Amino acid sequence: MGVLVAESGENQNQTAVVVDKKKNRRSRRSKQNSPPTASSSLTGCLGESNFKGGVPILNHEGSKEFSLPRASDIAFTSLPTMRLNEQAAETESLPVQLTFSPGVGGQVYSGSCPDYIAYGDQSITSYPQRKYFCSHWPAEAVHKAVERGHVFKALFRVNAHNRLEAYCKVDGVRTDVLISGAAAQNRAVEGDIVAVEVDPPSLWTRMKGYTVGVESSTLVDDGMLESDNSDFVRECCKGKNKVDTDYEFSSFGNCSSPLESVLGYRSGQSFGDISHPEEKVPAENDYVNRHNMTAPKPSMVGCYSEINDAMHATERLSAAVDSFPSKRPTGRVVAILEGSPRRDTIVGFLNVKKWMWSREGNKKDLKKNKYLSTALNCQYLLLTPNDPRLPKMMVPFKSLPDLILKRLEAGDVAVEMDLVAARIADWAEENYIPEAHVTDIFGRGGELEPQLAATLYENAIDSSEFCQQTLSCLPSIPWEIPKEELQSRRDIRNLCVFTIDPATATDLDDALSVERLPDGIFRVGVHIADVSYFVLPDSALDEIAQARSTSVYLLQSKLPMLPPLLSENLGSLNPGVDRLAFSIFWDINQSGEFIQRWIGRTIIQSCCKLSYDHAQDIIDGLLDNPSSYKGEHSWPVLHGLFKWSDVVTSVKNLYEISKILKKKRFEDGALSLESPKIVFLFDEEGIPYDSVLSGRKESNMLVEEFMLLANRTAAEVITRAYPSSALLRRHPEPNPRKLREFESFCSKHGLRLDTTSSGQIHNSLECIRRELADDSVLTDILMSYAARPMQLATYFCSGDVEDENDRGHYALAVPLYTHFTSPLRRYPDILVHRMLAAAVEAEEVYLKLKLLQNPDRGEMRRQRCLTDVYFNKDAIESPEAQEALSAAASKHKAPCAETLADIASHCNERKLACRHVKDAMEKLYMWVLLKRKEILFSEARVMGLGPRFMSLYIHKLAVSLLP
Repeated sequence: MGVLVAESGENQNQTAVVVDKKKNRRSRRSKQNSPPTASSSLTGCLGESNFKGGVPILNHEGSKEFSLPRASDIAFTSLPTMRLNEQAAETESLPVQLTFSPGVGGQVYSGSCPDYIAYGDQSITSYPQRKYFCSHWPAEAVHKAVERGHVFKALFRVNAHNRLEAYCKVDGVRTDVLISGAAAQNRAVEGDIVAVEVDPPSLWTRMKGYTVGVESSTLVDDGMLESDNSDFVRECCKGKNKVDTDYEFSSFGNCSSPLESVLGYRSGQSFGDISHPEEKVPAENDYVNRHNMTAPKPSMVGCYSEINDAMHATERLSAAVDSFPSKRPTGRVVAILEGSPRRDTIVGFLNVKKWMWSREGNKKDLKKNKYLSTALNCQYLLLTPNDPRLPKMMVPFKSLPDLILKRLEAGDVAVEMDLVAARIADWAEENYIPEAHVTDIFGRGGELEPQLAATLYENAIDSSEFCQQTLSCLPSIPWEIPKEELQSRRDIRNLCVFTIDPATATDLDDALSVERLPDGIFRVGVHIADVSYFVLPDSALDEIAQARSTSVYLLQSKLPMLPPLLSENLGSLNPGVDRLAFSIFWDINQSGEFIQRWIGRTIIQSCCKLSYDHAQDIIDGLLDNPSSYKGEHSWPVLHGLFKWSDVVTSVKNLYEISKILKKKRFEDGALSLESPKIVFLFDEEGIPYDSVLSGRKESNMLVEEFMLLANRTAAEVITRAYPSSALLRRHPEPNPRKLREFESFCSKHGLRLDTTSSGQIHNSLECIRRELADDSVLTDILMSYAARPMQLATYFCSGDVEDENDRGHYALAVPLYTHFTSPLRRYPDILVHRMLAAAVEAEEVYLKLKLLQNPDRGEMRRQRCLTDVYFNKDAIESPEAQEALSAAASKHKAPCAETLADIASHCNERKLACRHVKDAMEKLYMWVLLKRKEILFSEARVMGLGPRFMSLYIHKLAVSLLP
């Protein structure tokens, strides 16, 4: 039995080809190979592509509320598979078969995409292509629908374990919206900002983690939530040139819009009464079918309720979610508002063997059929991205770089062993998968250098050298502090100031000092490198620092945010040299109460550079003087007029104070989830040969406590000064579903857990630690599980969050927090320095003005109204103070609220990308280590067991192996 097949392509004629269906299937099963999991050697560095392809983008405004999604595990997915025996497992054929519009009467099954086929000199007209996806709504319709609350703006995230399952986070709604299936996802990819239309509650799916019945304790099977869209092409496309809307979507009857069904109101209904959402949300059996996913007609838009704005719609959706706590909202993508950066930074493999098989098969067909003037289609290759959240893609053969073209034409099958860089060029409604263009080639997978380059490219990390324009913003060396700075700053070079950092650190951001005052009071100083003095606003140096946003650490090296001339020399608090600093002093009593504080710009000179090991030896009493020191680490050089006894005494005093502050912090509700970290040991060639588990020392906690205090203080001051334009950092409450799963895990093991607050979680975990004192492995597993519900902390502009309860940091249990202490490696800290400098300067101007108005009240000079412990709100809100604050903000070019929100969003993206690189590098080095060892014997704890899977926790590696 044969079928007629017609394929379409650009600039080619049309024809019909008879293909034997059964023979084609047998050939495909025997010859078709899946993409390999190895890649090859690096051929060059890659830059970022500026192309935003794939789908029409309605606007290019940056998202203010979202950060980059989780990066793919490129270090694992692109590495060769290691097996226990030499026999390679038989690979499966690719699961995705491309189907195309039928021509005269059939269909071709090929891994390549279609071209028109010539049949002699005659041309056969093919039917127009069917659409696999609905058209995206036009920009104007989306804008109106968002304003009226009929659709929601959201970040599109894909489940890495099931690409047909995606989620959209709607701001103000505690539960993400499930977007299930290719039809509903409508060509959106990981990280897109999309417009989402929400289904009525009757179509919402059951939430993972909720029991099916009241008396059943069995969790809902994840498979219940998977979409049935694997046969999307066959089921969805029933007619010509259109999507079959009867397949999955239909009208809602009398409802004027689908959102009315979701939120339980009709046109003209008031938004005022939302206290009883269950009365307005329809019962589940009121709705049977889904609605049409096409763009709204003008007449339909006119029927929408005029008072249905986005704010009230979000409130109603949130109320509907609360009324159905066991169900997850579902919906569909109607438009893509902003393309994800992931579209331009795709890393994957080309399926070369399948393409070559197609080409060779066409040559044989040409010999058999004299009527064929061109070969069957072999003009496309299949690209399989490493990120499982991205779809497979078709790559036009002619669009490949010359290097790859030459290798393919020469029959080099090893091309499919190479990692390639690509970008999405187009994703039309007629194509089930997107078209991509390969831009470069990294090299073979499994080799460190190509894997590293691919990871950096995938996360858009700038690894280039600093240009001359950037370097010209810095003074030449040797450099001395200018006289005007000596006159305007407080000179504290007479204090015993020192740094405590990792032994290999070269960018020293922070230093500490402590003085004993009468009545048992200590004056503690935190001194931070004054990087904002060198990084001037709107300069080339400022632009590159903002673009990079953070330094990226690669275990054995780093990609600095700032040039080494600044980060390791001019700005670094190196010992024995004068440096500019931003200092905060606190007078603290023996109860940990703050009596007084001072904030300002200073000049310091560090007397020594201590490592954490040095400081720990001092804390442990292993050192009273260097001559008796028998530690493993060489003692550092001491500079200035100080003695080692001064340093030793200061470290011990700081340690005692830090213990008081830490105890008080946890009494106030802070949460700590300490777990061991794996540390790799490298040989001379930089290859890992072993690993050890490392915990944090008390010296680490000493430094951490004072850095937390400095960050909290900076957040408090800049929020007082600029309530609507302060750069802060917040940590939201844990994910409710994952927190319930953690509670269930603890209950299963007979452990009591109180999750009512961060403090109660911490207290419960401390009790559990004591109960499991004899089982350190289970304790580590417990800490690992406890971290899963925790969400990421993010930067934000204070003016964007009106509710003060939403500004706090959950884990630290503080109402305000920011980053101030690491300006050499974090751009947000530089902005905070500018804001803090403006606040301090405005306070000085205001106090001078008041002193001129009241010359007899000299004590006012010492009564700081903004930066001191006690806040004089009336004074700061006075016209004189507000004028001084405005002038200072303008002088230091502190960004406005709108600009600050954009910067915060970008910094969130870059910080998350940096984290992804770190995680990928750890997995890469872990793979190299295991490959080198070949066999690793280690105890493991079985965490889950099923008919086809087993999940393990390997304590030696501090990793969980999931099915």
